[in-house]
Amino acid sequence: MDICKWLREKDVGAIGIGAMIVFIAMVLVAGIAASVLIQTSTRLESQAMSTGQETIAEVSTGIAVFDIMGYASSVTANLSKIGITVRPRAGSTEIDLSTTFIEISDTNYKKIMNYRDATANNWWDEPTGLDDLFGLSVFPADSDDFGIIVVEDADSSCSESNPVINRGDKVILCIDIATAFNDGSSAGILERTDVWGSVVPEEGSPGVIAFRTPAAYNDNVMDLQ
Repeated sequence: MDICKWLREKDVGAIGIGAMIVFIAMVLVAGIAASVLIQTSTRLESQAMSTGQETIAEVSTGIAVFDIMGYASSVTANLSKIGITVRPRAGSTEIDLSTTFIEISDTNYKKIMNYRDATANNWWDEPTGLDDLFGLSVFPADSDDFGIIVVEDADSSCSESNPVINRGDKVILCIDIATAFNDGSSAGILERTDVWGSVVPEEGSPGVIAFRTPAAYNDNVMDLQ
């Protein structure tokens, strides 16, 4: 065999092996890249779904304030108690009132109030139709807390230890204003006073509190909003 021909055949074999190595390397790199892309896309999809669900809950969930009642013991006394009637907004998910807080201000003070499961203090009630709401012991003598009166709760979801409201439920959040706004010389809220604040759930839109007290407290019980 001609030595030149034999060398040429050997060179062709070496080139073929090199091409195969390069091809295998390209396949491996492509496989690794595809794996990374699949993992990244899966992670992004999961994160997008989670973000979407949280956004839907944030947008659809919320508390609606549809009535505010006030109480003054006499025409010469200041406003001493407030009952804020709330319900979940349309399409809202369940709202846990134990993780909800009330912020309220009378231009001189601003208070942040929470509900605490305190069975011994009776800060939760489900009254009969004959009860005097402002006579119930659900108005905490504590400037940092509010009580709950259950008005409507068909599925019994709102209990003292687990105050959760859902579709159709209505409750009254009870504040002892005389205790919350007390500077030592005056307790409660005076006439012609602007009051504002919010009922803020754990997630979702807050309910707005906004009213001006009457020029005179001619009645014990009054509609403020």
